[in-house]
Amino acid sequence: MPRYTAPTKDTQFILHDVLNITEAGVPGYDELEADFTSAVLEEAGKIAGEVLQPINATGDAEGCTFENGVVRTPTGFKDAFEQVKEGGWTGLDMPEQYGGQNMPAVLGTAVGEYFSAANQAFTMYQGLTHGAASAILAHGSDQQKDTYLPKMVSCEWTGTMNLTEPHCGTDLGMMRTKAEPQADGSYKISGQKIFISSGDHDMADNIIHLVLAKIVGGPEGIKGVSLFIVPKVHVNEDGSLGARNGVSVGKIEEKMGIHGNSTCVMNYDEATGYLLGEEHKGMRAMFTMMNEARLGVGMQGLAQADAAYQNALDYAKDRLQGRDVTGVKNPDGPADPLIVHPDVRRALMDQKSFAEAARAFILWGATMLDKAHRQSDKDADGLISLLTPVIKGFLTDQGYDMTIKAQQVYGGHGYIEEWGMSQFTRDARIAMIYEGANGVQALDLVGRKLAVDGGKHVMAFFELVKSFCKDNAEVEGMDAFTGPLKTASKDLQAAGMYFMQNGMKNPNNALAGSNDFMHMFGHVCLGLMWAMMAKASLKALAEGTSDPEFHETKLATGRYYMARQLPATALHLSRIQSGADTVMALDAANF
Repeated sequence: MPRYTAPTKDTQFILHDVLNITEAGVPGYDELEADFTSAVLEEAGKIAGEVLQPINATGDAEGCTFENGVVRTPTGFKDAFEQVKEGGWTGLDMPEQYGGQNMPAVLGTAVGEYFSAANQAFTMYQGLTHGAASAILAHGSDQQKDTYLPKMVSCEWTGTMNLTEPHCGTDLGMMRTKAEPQADGSYKISGQKIFISSGDHDMADNIIHLVLAKIVGGPEGIKGVSLFIVPKVHVNEDGSLGARNGVSVGKIEEKMGIHGNSTCVMNYDEATGYLLGEEHKGMRAMFTMMNEARLGVGMQGLAQADAAYQNALDYAKDRLQGRDVTGVKNPDGPADPLIVHPDVRRALMDQKSFAEAARAFILWGATMLDKAHRQSDKDADGLISLLTPVIKGFLTDQGYDMTIKAQQVYGGHGYIEEWGMSQFTRDARIAMIYEGANGVQALDLVGRKLAVDGGKHVMAFFELVKSFCKDNAEVEGMDAFTGPLKTASKDLQAAGMYFMQNGMKNPNNALAGSNDFMHMFGHVCLGLMWAMMAKASLKALAEGTSDPEFHETKLATGRYYMARQLPATALHLSRIQSGADTVMALDAANF
């Protein structure tokens, strides 16, 4: 069966050697000394490896069940959820006022990776609750915050987000769920929502649904959408639970993966709901949750890739197949281990170089969230908004590909359920779809995010890369990183220039290249991360580190990425510059 070990050492390296968080000047970061973060990460890793990972395969095999109106989670989930709650993990980075520990997002993100890698389906229950709580925290009234947040932070009550309907997914302006105003200020919510992750289950006393609906008589389309708090069970004025609300489960979906998470069809039959935020401003409130969720989904791409890689590496070291063409490496055995073969090495290096850079990218992004929220840093907020579709789209596309490469290392055994590798691939697949399919992420990046504030944020990113390359060009050992990074960044800028010159006269020229641009942007971001990590490792080696092997390995892995992965930007640029003509050439009838 698969195993998982949290990469605490690598996380510590990124936090303290690469990002230098204690010196960043962000409120709360001064508390994140290495000893403290090490203790938190080691304990989180223990929970991930000893509590969550052992029930991952169980959740996959059993799935959730729905009988007589009750949704039940797989064996072991309830006990594990209690342990996670008792440890305070659900409120790690939530405000103390509502029972959280007020830790910075960067630490919560690191812990979130471990939990998702160990058991993605399970971790979604608390992850969606965190997102719903964040939306209430940002847009709710004091009464709403006091009523819901303490129980949601502790996960005594969990939360969901309800957007999609049978006839509309991305185009939310087409939704039919309606909200009828009542004399007491509440609303009657009626409609059906589908694909609702964690929509119902047996691990919490109440579930707080955030539901998009249109107030009767409001504007048409997306401008008429509002967001409502709709509890599964009514909450009395004293905080106790009352009668069941008009919310029910139609069915639970049978899915390709994440079987341990209850993905539900939710029916709202004049359920009592309470407006969250302003009338007809539901998308603004929901995007607080969705943007957080998109970053979390990007992390899922990394998490599944790393978990799959760990197991593929074990197999490659253990499985004996063939002989090394340069000479026998295992003379006492009938064959050499798989890891001696260059093509197996290539597959493993692809996975290793992706996972380590993606981890740095996610944590770097989390520092921007902390700067935005704890310092009201508008530049950091603008940059993470620009990078959100890249984190979500690129990391999940690549993460899925890496699980396939891990599966391939096993050969035929990778296709057999007994070995457990297919679960990583099946679970990773959803991350490319939910919270906005990756094609939509690419369109958002090119169609909206590049032009925000007159292109200020993408220009700031280019300047950041340019300055890094210039400042480190003469540092011994950095030429293998700054040279390729500069070339890749120029490719990205050339693609942006193509969009500016050709997108106005024919928007399809930009949109047909959006997926390539998103991937190009992602490669440049990971290239920047490798350059930053290389700088930190070279410094550690120069200062006489006690662990030279770690840093030499880091440098070798980074050089692989710069030489073998980053040049993909040239291919993406060529595709973008070919324009939309070949993409749009066929009439629909000729496909």
